[in-house]
Amino acid sequence: MPHRPAAAAGLAIDRGRRMRLFATGLLLAMAIAFIAMKRLAGTHPAWGYAMAFTEAAMVGGLADWFAVTALFRRPLGLPIPHTAIIPVNKDRIADTMAGFLRTNFLIPQVVARRLHGMNLAARLGEVLGDPGRGQASPLIQGGANLLADVLESLDPERMGGMVKAALRRQIEKIDLAPLMGQMLENAIADGRHLPVLESLLHKLGELIEANEPLIRRMIHERANAILRWTGLDERLASGVLQGTYKLLAEVIVQPDHPLRANADEVLANLARDLRSDPQTIAKVERLKHELLANPATAAWLDAMWERNRAGMLRAVRNPQGALAGGLGETLRDALSDLGRALREDARLQQQVNRFARRTLAGTVSRYGGEIVRLVSETVKRWDAQTVTTRIEGAVGRDLQFIRINGTLVGGLVGLVIHGVEQLF
Repeated sequence: MPHRPAAAAGLAIDRGRRMRLFATGLLLAMAIAFIAMKRLAGTHPAWGYAMAFTEAAMVGGLADWFAVTALFRRPLGLPIPHTAIIPVNKDRIADTMAGFLRTNFLIPQVVARRLHGMNLAARLGEVLGDPGRGQASPLIQGGANLLADVLESLDPERMGGMVKAALRRQIEKIDLAPLMGQMLENAIADGRHLPVLESLLHKLGELIEANEPLIRRMIHERANAILRWTGLDERLASGVLQGTYKLLAEVIVQPDHPLRANADEVLANLARDLRSDPQTIAKVERLKHELLANPATAAWLDAMWERNRAGMLRAVRNPQGALAGGLGETLRDALSDLGRALREDARLQQQVNRFARRTLAGTVSRYGGEIVRLVSETVKRWDAQTVTTRIEGAVGRDLQFIRINGTLVGGLVGLVIHGVEQLF
């Protein structure tokens, strides 16, 4: 099934094309009628009015054809000054659009004023109240279409750069060392580190077992000639390996093994240093910044953004599939309950409306500049033909009415002028 916005744009272009053909046909009809009347040269008094109408209509139609055409391209391909206005001034139009959006919509005071008196919570409750059994609810379907349009229309590299830059800024603001220290202390207090420790011991045993030949060769190479001659190096290697396996097994099966206590002490000291030791905190911060500056991290963020963007597009293009099964049913039930609460609880409505106003105003205040810059740069990256086609598709039908009106009004003005001439 075609995407509805794209289909609507195609329908608008078709209507504009039909209106352009009609306006051109009307102009040609006036020109043919004028030439025919000029050749026939009738003597009836009405003949002069008819010729005046067709002549003035032809002039008015030509003038408005030139004016409309000059907006989008050069008439007849001629390099006439001040024509092809939209393609030539594409970048200035982009800046003007962004400025208009910023001035009239993306100002905290404007957003707060427009939201004042609007009961957004009640309206949201009405929409959520429709569980949409068997199909996606209007809220989910509408939100999915809107999100898909945004994701597809915005420049992926620019949008991805904004998301990754915001994520990077948030990571840089986090005091990672104290957070890690607190998490480690909580894990030790609840004993949640023990499964991790036991898993590491198992992995260590598997690693040693997988590399037994290498360990035996290393011991053999480091043993002196007497040990190798007597074969004691092999017995020494077997003893080291067996002792290591036995020690690992004892630490795993004995909760009160001394090495477990030593490990707990080491981890507790590490947690304390992460929270309070300036040198440890500085090392963690330096490691964090080095990690963020690493090209591998940037590549990982790029791949993560592309995967998430592709996944979001798949989900929003098929919301019914995304919400199928028990999880979707549970989500619809939860949304229905939330909608009922929003409709019936006045206090909850007041809180939600206040939160919405503050959140939207704050978002506009923080990211308004980024949004308008994104709009401006996206339009600037379009080629001139794309800009011309999109604008002409949006307003071309109305512009063709200007041509039709110009033809007809021009003819009427010709009648008036001819009538005044007959009076004098």
